[in-house]
Amino acid sequence: MDLKAVESLLAEHNITKINVGGFDIDGVLRGKYISRDKFLSAAGHGLGFCDVIFGWDSSDVLYDHVQLTGWHTGYPDALARIDLSTFRVIPWEPGTALFLLDFYNQEGRPLAVSPRHLLRQIVSKAEAMGFAPVVSTEYEYCFFKEDLRSVREKHYRGMTPLSPGMFGYSLLRTGMFSELAHAILDGTRAFDIELEGFHTETGPGVYETAIKYDTAMRAADKAALFKVAIKQIAARQGLMATFMAKWNSNLPGSSGHLHESLWDKDLKTNLFHDPQSADGLSEKSRQFLAGQLALLPEFAALACPTVNSYKRLVPGVWAPTNATWGIDNRTTALRAVTGPSPESVRVEYRLTGADINPYIAIAASLASGLYGIQNRLAAPPPLAGSAYGADAPPLPKSLDAATGLLRESHAARELLGEEFVDHYVRTREWEVRQSERAVTDWELERYFEII
Repeated sequence: MDLKAVESLLAEHNITKINVGGFDIDGVLRGKYISRDKFLSAAGHGLGFCDVIFGWDSSDVLYDHVQLTGWHTGYPDALARIDLSTFRVIPWEPGTALFLLDFYNQEGRPLAVSPRHLLRQIVSKAEAMGFAPVVSTEYEYCFFKEDLRSVREKHYRGMTPLSPGMFGYSLLRTGMFSELAHAILDGTRAFDIELEGFHTETGPGVYETAIKYDTAMRAADKAALFKVAIKQIAARQGLMATFMAKWNSNLPGSSGHLHESLWDKDLKTNLFHDPQSADGLSEKSRQFLAGQLALLPEFAALACPTVNSYKRLVPGVWAPTNATWGIDNRTTALRAVTGPSPESVRVEYRLTGADINPYIAIAASLASGLYGIQNRLAAPPPLAGSAYGADAPPLPKSLDAATGLLRESHAARELLGEEFVDHYVRTREWEVRQSERAVTDWELERYFEII
């Protein structure tokens, strides 16, 4: 899309205000409103954007050991370029459009630590191999009858879910809260995020949404913006939404599964389907999932990025605990979906939770699949039955352990780049150190009186 086409869209939709933003390491959208004149100038030359967005955590606390930026560099501006193809009207903000940014250094080279750039590199690699990656994301998330102040006043305890009880796939519940359902369905469609499915999940106030499949970059844009959309729509309904992987120890966690396949460059043929195969899976699909399987443990920190992520990875609550795969098996880390049509054949990457940065998780999962194809890896036989007791490589049980595996991973550095891996590892080490200093409610309840 060129600037002339964008100007026509701005006029067509009566756009008078423009939001520009980019996603940081934690998947937080960092941006600002700019004037129309500023937009027209920046569309050609870019604009300055403080590189601190890659130098602090999700709470705006500065990292202490990253190399890209810090007090040692003076936190200068990065060059931000507007991706005109990401034009969206924000339907709940009349007269307002949104564009996504890509970040470059002052010499004009893409910032290696930028999650969107990381995914672009992996997509380019897939295309060079003759593949077009197609991806869909599905999220589970929870609504609460709370607001920005009430959750803080309650210290995030004793919050009131949108509805009580375990009501998975409940048309009763979605009908009772149809105003919210239609605000989401209509709002996301108008925001260029088409949904394929929307329903309640089991748990108080829990919903699950499947975003319609698309090419990898557009799918990641939609997955990242979906979280923003849900939170903003919820606020207008007097609610709050969380995408934490596990907000309550007594309930199942919230997943963020990735459905992936490789197509030919014209997007006409799904290369994961083989009609001559007994199970419908092609050799390419088996090599792809073999690569993902081989790298699951050392890539876990990219798929499960927070300390909280690992509270979800326990037996019996629909999340994987080991590096396994199966055909239509929801206890395994990788689930091969073989129907009902050739177009539907795909690999579901089930390690990821709702707290993912979609760009990083999709880049890592695709890169590991391509690694399997490049090295002609062979997958073991699919697992039938429960994977929880299977003799298979275990997944790391903490962010600390996962970060250690990523730090030592030669495959990660080869596939994702030294600079990105070093930066990401340091941000996860920081996250671990912050958690180690925290005194939790569990500790207070367990030790305060009795010890």
